[in-house]
Amino acid sequence: MNKIYSDNDIQLLKQKGIDLKTIESQISSFKSGFPFLNIIKAATIGNGIIKIEEKEEEKYIAEYHKSLANTKVLKFVPASGAASRMFKNLYNFLETYDESDESYNKLIADNSFNSAHNFFNSLLSFAFYSDLMNIILVADGEDLEELLMEKDFIYILSALLTEEGLNYGNLPKALLKFHRYDNQYSRTPIEEHLVEGAHYTCNTNKQVPIHFTVSPEHKELFKEHIAKVKEIYERRFDVKFDISYSEQKQSTDTIAVDLQNNPFRNSDGSLLFRPGGHGALIENLNEMNADIVFIKNIDNVVPDKLKEATIRYKKLLAGCLIHYQNKIAKYLTILENTEEISEEKISEMIDFLQSTLCVSLEKVTFKSRVDKINFLQSKFNRPIRVCGMVKNQGEPGGGPFWAENNDQTISLQIVESSQVDMDNAQQKEILQNATHFNPVDLVCSLKNYKGNKFDLLQYIDLKTGFISQKSKDGKELKALELPGLWNGAMSDWNTFFVEIPIITFNPVKTVNDLLRDEHQA
Repeated sequence: MNKIYSDNDIQLLKQKGIDLKTIESQISSFKSGFPFLNIIKAATIGNGIIKIEEKEEEKYIAEYHKSLANTKVLKFVPASGAASRMFKNLYNFLETYDESDESYNKLIADNSFNSAHNFFNSLLSFAFYSDLMNIILVADGEDLEELLMEKDFIYILSALLTEEGLNYGNLPKALLKFHRYDNQYSRTPIEEHLVEGAHYTCNTNKQVPIHFTVSPEHKELFKEHIAKVKEIYERRFDVKFDISYSEQKQSTDTIAVDLQNNPFRNSDGSLLFRPGGHGALIENLNEMNADIVFIKNIDNVVPDKLKEATIRYKKLLAGCLIHYQNKIAKYLTILENTEEISEEKISEMIDFLQSTLCVSLEKVTFKSRVDKINFLQSKFNRPIRVCGMVKNQGEPGGGPFWAENNDQTISLQIVESSQVDMDNAQQKEILQNATHFNPVDLVCSLKNYKGNKFDLLQYIDLKTGFISQKSKDGKELKALELPGLWNGAMSDWNTFFVEIPIITFNPVKTVNDLLRDEHQA
């Protein structure tokens, strides 16, 4: 294996913290591919998804509030995503628009929600309108409204997307103006997360710990922005923000290969590595020193008018986590004294494992009492996650399913469509039967019942990676993504699915999503 790598290659691997065994394993995965997950059935209300009745909600919320006196909480926000994808339709428009009448007629003929026509027609409704207007005025003395009337769309988009203007095409989503408020000030997603954190991750010392994962090139911009706004929200909510950052580790980058599964090389002969996807963030999460961690994407934020539901259900999910965590901790304490455990208590635990933790043991056999006890200890003593699930309304993304594990148990998993064999009619039908989907709304417990941190890297299903085809310098290549953060990277966690209302899920995938009522403050 070493012979195909030059001294420069070895030096690059050393700089990234990647060893040859990892490269060898990744190339082996390219050659063999990843097996499809065997999904058994969709998780539904009462059959894998918990629906908490309204009269019970206050009990769980109170349980969370009570825990704050001796629980270290953290808000963890994956925020390294670039905003360029938000503007994909506008970039496509720029490629084809030539200022001719034919081009203009084609523009106004498309009235779809995500169209460039809708964008220009609704420009005044975007929170960044004032900034765009001012930068055009200062740079060239032009008036934005006049430019719109003159149909100078290329100039307007240049002012919005490029470095000469607001540079929105190159910034992370976190730093874009998302919501405009009545008194004409606007907030970025970062600010909306600060406000959220003040409401549900504020500890008894009035500290609000929030962690952002960022790209190296944007880290200073994050710091500058937070330095400008932090004190405003600290005064408003009488709290102190404890902000931390981490970058996706270079050691989680994956090697690219050509279509013959040989390492892909750049024009200068160097090896090409690509980011390993959001699953790489399990390494960042593994370094967090907290008892309970809230995870939510940077772009899933709402203005204040809708925050009440978001805050309520975050606390509800955390209360559920604490409720089940305490139950599991009691069982693990009992399991320490193996000789004193009654058969009745063992049966109770098996029933809890199957009915509440939703671990099916249909294919599992136990050789002895000790075997059964060891199995229970192994299954109970794991990281825990409570995942909010919303009713499926045709949104893309992973869904809640019962799936077969490597140890022949069947348990709850968040499954992406790429993990399912769509050529298998039965598997495809099961996938399409999903009633809910995953909005990436998780509350996690990272410590065991004795207060010691789990090594989260021990609970990854390495067989759930993903291979895609890309291109570089006009040449085709294959890229490998690591097991996703909320599916393969958390495959062996204890998992609870809880239904939450759709109003808590308002992602911004395209710039025109900001025109939806939910984002118009």
